Amino acid sequence: MLLMDYLKEVESKMIHDPFIDKMTKSSVWVPGPVIVGAGPSGLATAACLKQRGVPSLILERDDCIASLWQRKTYDRLRLHLPKQFCELPLMSFPSKFPTYPTKEHFVAYLEDYAQRFDLNPVFNKTVVSAEFDYRYGFWVVKTIGPKMEEMEYVCQWLIVATGENAEQFLPEIEGRNEFDGPIVHTSSYKSGESFRGKSVLVVGCGNSGMEVCLDLCNYNARPSLVVRDSVHVLPQEMLGSSTFGLSMWLLKWFPIWVVDQFLLLVSRLMLGDTAQFGLHRPKLGPLELKRMSGKTPVLDIGTLAKIRTGEIKVCQGIKRLTPHTVEFVDGKVENFDAIILATGYKSNVPTWLKESNLFSEKDGLPQKPFPNGWKGEYGLYAVGFTKRGLLGTSMDAIRIAEDIEHQWKADAKHLKAFTHTHVPPPPLPHS
Repeated sequence: MLLMDYLKEVESKMIHDPFIDKMTKSSVWVPGPVIVGAGPSGLATAACLKQRGVPSLILERDDCIASLWQRKTYDRLRLHLPKQFCELPLMSFPSKFPTYPTKEHFVAYLEDYAQRFDLNPVFNKTVVSAEFDYRYGFWVVKTIGPKMEEMEYVCQWLIVATGENAEQFLPEIEGRNEFDGPIVHTSSYKSGESFRGKSVLVVGCGNSGMEVCLDLCNYNARPSLVVRDSVHVLPQEMLGSSTFGLSMWLLKWFPIWVVDQFLLLVSRLMLGDTAQFGLHRPKLGPLELKRMSGKTPVLDIGTLAKIRTGEIKVCQGIKRLTPHTVEFVDGKVENFDAIILATGYKSNVPTWLKESNLFSEKDGLPQKPFPNGWKGEYGLYAVGFTKRGLLGTSMDAIRIAEDIEHQWKADAKHLKAFTHTHVPPPPLPHS
């Protein structure tokens, strides 16, 4: 049921309606979309909507934008792709920024982005539930604040921008509670300073795990890397260009399997056979694997050289932990002072979004594969769940803004005609 239908029903009932009765100081009608999440995805969507004349309200559980980048990333982090592939819609990175911006650069860019488009998220609002009211055709979004105060936001469109990295993923490891040393997730890791001279096991061989190992080496720690699955390791740059940029250019002219073979050939020439170091490549090529599963290849920035010299050891999967040792699936047992879990993040959508056919209850990701996972039913949208980084985020944000703009203009036309009657629309508190 659209807004016009609802208003007509309110008129017919002389505005004596329990739904209106709920619109109290703790309940806010939002004329535009509610966006959950003030990370890059939420900001990009809000900016695209504003450019098209559609207001929105961003709800953020933390007290700042891009809290993952500001609070849960290590000090040496840089964008792994050149800046031109990481820009949000409508605003480029400053020309003075390096090709691979630091996290400080990226946060500054996001803060400037929010200021330029006058985006003002409502902070410290944790969404505990969002449910579609089939009777009236509105979304009811319930939040709690720092002092457990409750708020309710009612809207016609709901945009989920919490992303793939909302919560840290902690794998089940036998004996985890027995291990005497610290076990920390990379979301709590800042640098190798506190691990100087220690033997550290890093679990996870993605870009974060590889870079943490390199960082530990720079602080004279002794890192070992758990590589449980096969992995593609590519040089960050090849033939004078970024590997990613070169891949995108080649895909304009050649099929994906040809580009994959080219990448693997050049990588073999530059890096050697990674299998001899325990880094076995998947059967699918790096781009095909990314397309099929979303698994990103590792872009090497120096870690492989440390593995080659033995400064970083490669281990197989973990079988169990004891107070001082780690037993691996191949039977080896080694002593470690600390364990760092570079095991990534997961979506938290199933914990708060009710009755949705857009997202999978299993992993909290859109059920439809890219590029069709951005739109659901009843005004529900998803942004930042493409497993394609900020490029995918920008594509989603633009699509969503275009789609809502059409509905917004249609509703505005009908609402203008309706307000000529003697019954006013429901109150629209400032949001």
